[in-house]
Amino acid sequence: MDAAARRNYVPAERARSFYTFVGAVIAAAVLVAAMPVARLTETLPDLPAAFWVMAALAVLCDYRPFTPPGRRQSSAVFPSICFTFAILLAWGLGPAVLVQAAAVVVSSWRMRHAVWRAVFNIAQYTLALGAAEAVTYALGETAFGEGSGPTWIDVAAVTLAAVAWFVVKYGTVTIAVRLHSGGNWWTTFRQGVAFESVSIGALLLLAPILVGPASHSVALIPLMLVPLFAVYRMSRLSSEQEQLARLDPLTGLANRKALLAEVHEQATLHCARAAAGAADRHFALLLLDIDRFKHVNDALGHAVGDQLLVEVSGRLVEAVDRHDVVARLGGDEFAILTPRLTDAAGARALADRIVTALSEPVALDGLPLDVAGSIGIALFPEHGDDFATLMRHADVAMYDAKHRNDTVVVYKPESDHNTPERLSLLGDLRRALDPDLATMAAGEITMYYQPQIEIQTGEVVGVEALLRWRHPTRGMVDPEELIKVAEQSAVMRLLTRRVVDDVVEQLAKWQAAGVTLRAAVNVSIRDLHTLEIVDQIRERLARFGVSPDQLQLEITEGALMADPRRVLATISELAKLGVAIALDDFGTGYSSMQHLRRLPLTEVKVDRSFVLGMATDADDHAIVRTVIDLAGALGLRVVAEGVEDERTWRLLRSVGCHVAQGWFYARPMPADELVEWLGRYRPLTPNN
Repeated sequence: MDAAARRNYVPAERARSFYTFVGAVIAAAVLVAAMPVARLTETLPDLPAAFWVMAALAVLCDYRPFTPPGRRQSSAVFPSICFTFAILLAWGLGPAVLVQAAAVVVSSWRMRHAVWRAVFNIAQYTLALGAAEAVTYALGETAFGEGSGPTWIDVAAVTLAAVAWFVVKYGTVTIAVRLHSGGNWWTTFRQGVAFESVSIGALLLLAPILVGPASHSVALIPLMLVPLFAVYRMSRLSSEQEQLARLDPLTGLANRKALLAEVHEQATLHCARAAAGAADRHFALLLLDIDRFKHVNDALGHAVGDQLLVEVSGRLVEAVDRHDVVARLGGDEFAILTPRLTDAAGARALADRIVTALSEPVALDGLPLDVAGSIGIALFPEHGDDFATLMRHADVAMYDAKHRNDTVVVYKPESDHNTPERLSLLGDLRRALDPDLATMAAGEITMYYQPQIEIQTGEVVGVEALLRWRHPTRGMVDPEELIKVAEQSAVMRLLTRRVVDDVVEQLAKWQAAGVTLRAAVNVSIRDLHTLEIVDQIRERLARFGVSPDQLQLEITEGALMADPRRVLATISELAKLGVAIALDDFGTGYSSMQHLRRLPLTEVKVDRSFVLGMATDADDHAIVRTVIDLAGALGLRVVAEGVEDERTWRLLRSVGCHVAQGWFYARPMPADELVEWLGRYRPLTPNN
């Protein structure tokens, strides 16, 4: 069988299975109801007024059943169930099937169902009523039909009959939906089981309560409308609460829970379509982060920030198609699920529409605010087949966009450092950093310190704090690998918090021992996106009595260029605090003169890749000299890292470099070894 034949064969086979099942249910219902319905010609005229009142109410109540939004129509609340189950208990299967059929005809006409569907629904109800009748017959329950006082056994029998009714009815619906639409059996079953078991169970168990009063007075039957209305309201309120639980209270968009359910449903549908040979087996998840939102909150207040989020959500809804789902995940993060795609170009086109929609300034409180964001895209099934994987990969793409100073990036595996091995390492790192989880099994996080030497005087003017992690099974983890593992997740902030805490505490210990040094700490782009790091450093310095000028933060050019405005806001607050700011790896990125002029920098560090080669490579020597001249013109101190021999040290002195660090002086070492090294150190100057 060729591919084209297979594409036609699978859906056709499923359709045959569906209609075969429908036919089997109808045939079984005919067999079950044939004899009881045939006897109606004899028994119908003798039925009491109570029956006719119940029948009329069953039909009238089903004229407008309640269908909860977002559910399949089989989840509608049909009040006729209560009356027909009561009729079954009091007068048998035939009258119950007749009334239920009449109610189905009315509701199907009202809901515009096809004829075959109405017949199928009647058949389902018939089988359910037949199952309930069989249970009551097998258990010898006759009290409700005879009007005598029911015993506990009778009540138990009726309860079991109601369970049998529900199992048959819900089971036939589930099988039919699965055969018709495909997908996972368990997903299809659980889609409405909680809601229907409560609403239908309440209707069924009201029926025996209705039979008792009906045997005494017909006038009591309409009073059943009150508890039926209560069931109706309960169902509506339950559905509304569930809907509210899936909405973001500020914007009215879907929330994370709703997005998760939608992604799961779309994955199931697309897998079914792929199995059927359909071509549209892609959908995309777009993750959007609003740039500089923190600045709006800080400068104009949270009320204006909320207005901005509402305005952004409105623009997103207008930019997408009606089939797309827009969700707010919290803070300034939004997600868009677009279910109808053929390739990544469609997702990019949608992202471009979103960028265009956000490009127009938003007027809030008379101020025009520029809105921009970074968008990461993950495709199903190429980049993941579940919510967690797609979200993680869209997040990787979004941060890749920030690092590249781009607007839209589609996920690429080569940009994702989170291989299974690294994810395992990330979990170990999280446990090592969490004081509640830290154990010997997580390894040991420690700080090493490398001296920084004033070239002209040989004086030790500071140290660079370097993170080290001794893993229990892998040994010492490479620092670059450690940062790659952490920087694309929230663990990076935990890591920075730990480093700042340890370094400030160590500065206080050295100070108490009579050693005053400045320590430089590296921070990532994630640390600079909020002012949280400013508050943390302010609190730690105050707690340990350390002067702000003893701490220096090093940021890379990549972090600076990923989001210059947000980074500028954070480091400006740090500079006001008195903490020095250094630009690390200078010369390897794309810093503009405008940013260098505006940043409150005190120091630049020449990247080791240039320093290592300056003694043998004229180009590297020229680059280092140019960087030093530029920094001098801007009034910045220059630190050269990677100084490993005397020749390089002398060349750096000759071109005017201020500070050097590297193995020529000392390797990184633990804090206690540094104190011992300081005791042995003899300054090296150009004259000796």
